[in-house]
Amino acid sequence: MKNLGIMGLLKQFQDVQEEMNRMKQELASKKVTATSGGGMVEVTANGRKKILDIKIEPEVFEMNDKEMLEDLIAAAVNLALEKADEMANEEMNKIAGGMLGNLPDGLKIPGFNT
Repeated sequence: MKNLGIMGLLKQFQDVQEEMNRMKQELASKKVTATSGGGMVEVTANGRKKILDIKIEPEVFEMNDKEMLEDLIAAAVNLALEKADEMANEEMNKIAGGMLGNLPDGLKIPGFNT
C-alpha cells in the first residue's frame, strides 16, 4: 500500500467497516459456554456478550448455600464473557490482518492488533 492514494485508503476503510458490520451480525449467532464448580453451573453467551442461558445442577440447591451459588454463577458468567471477548477479538484480528495488514507504519487503528 506504499503508493495507495487517499481514495484507495478511504475505499479500504469502507470495506473494513462493512466487514466489521457483517462480523457483528455473525457474533450474535455464535455461542460460547463456560462452567464453574466442576460443571455445577453452566453459562452460555453469544459473541456480542449477551447471556443466553444459565443452567444449574439440582444438587447445588440441595447444599442450601446461597453465597456459594452466587459465587458459582458470577464465576461462570465472567468466564463466558471473557470467552466471548476472545472470540470477538479473534474475528477482529482476522479483519485487521486481512484487510489492514498493509497500512503505513504510522497509521494505527484502535482495537486492532496489527
